[in-house]
Amino acid sequence: MSEELTYEKALEKLDEKLKLLEDGDLSLEDALKAVDEARVYLKVCTERLEAARHKIEIRPEASEE
Repeated sequence: MSEELTYEKALEKLDEKLKLLEDGDLSLEDALKAVDEARVYLKVCTERLEAARHKIEIRPEASEE
């Protein structure tokens, strides 16, 4: 599942789950399920951000002699 999600889509889904939890209208079982799903989306977001950070990370160039 996480391979096909973009950062933006995962963030949107994470936001949806958090909003459901904040509203407080879920049963305990549904709330636990929403927490588990939110963790998956958070992990996807974190992985996508780390991948982007590695792509743009400035690395010191080898000094020329």
